[in-house]
Amino acid sequence: MAPSANRRSGNSRRAQYTTFFGYIAGGVGAALGAILVVISINNPGFMAGLRGFGSEAVAPASRPVAAAKTESHGLFEVITGYIAAGSQNARLKQQLAHARARLITADAQAEENRRLKALLGLMQATPRPLTTARLIGSTMSSTRRMATLDAGSRDGVIVGMPVRSPAGLVGRVLEVAPTTSRVLLITDAESVVPVRRAYDGLPAYAQGRADGTVQIRLISLGVNPLKPGDTFVTSGSGGLYRPGTPIGVVWRITNDGAIARILSDPANSDYVIVEQAWLAETTGKTTAPPASPDAPSAAGASAQ
Repeated sequence: MAPSANRRSGNSRRAQYTTFFGYIAGGVGAALGAILVVISINNPGFMAGLRGFGSEAVAPASRPVAAAKTESHGLFEVITGYIAAGSQNARLKQQLAHARARLITADAQAEENRRLKALLGLMQATPRPLTTARLIGSTMSSTRRMATLDAGSRDGVIVGMPVRSPAGLVGRVLEVAPTTSRVLLITDAESVVPVRRAYDGLPAYAQGRADGTVQIRLISLGVNPLKPGDTFVTSGSGGLYRPGTPIGVVWRITNDGAIARILSDPANSDYVIVEQAWLAETTGKTTAPPASPDAPSAAGASAQ
């Protein structure tokens, strides 16, 4: 008689061994995972070296992908611009006429500001970017919001330096390897940036929500004066971020502030600028690295 197709594992020594070793592998994996979780909680910087080694290992493969993304963006923009050129031509001509009038007014105001600053003896600091690099990777599905920068300690990058794109602030350098760096994005939950409303200087701070937006929390509690469309920029408090760097635009009001969409989306930022800390530029001091890379303490909250 042919053996039954649904024999129990107890009748086969090979099946018993397979089940036994499967349990052992599962137990070892669970124990190893628990040990790594405990280490990451008690000593967040313990795995920094391994993460740096990992970013160095995947950087050669990430660079061509980033370059291809840049080329595809350029081709898509050319095709889209060609299709929409006819309908936009008339509107652009009208906007150009208005822009010329505003430009004349702005030039007059700028000249008046230069005269007033000269009378007051004020000097305006000129931005001094340390280096320009490419973002070769970013976390999209993780609960943390990090990016990999194609520049490291060999380029002079150190922990704590601000990273920005032409559209606004991207984040700050969290960990540095020889040729790559990890950037803590402003949308990460551990990122806290002092900000102010652009047109009246209303103080607040922006904390990441890990979903591509930031929470604007007001320092002075009371009646919420924010409204959709308000633009927020860095305030310069703490000496890390240069005052006036764009952050985001309010799109939804909350009880204690608002939720803002960021202007510098890492997915659309091919190249970014690494800057000296604003306090380091104005005083000549070197940026001080945070005491703990993943902790929102002195370096994460107060330094920002």
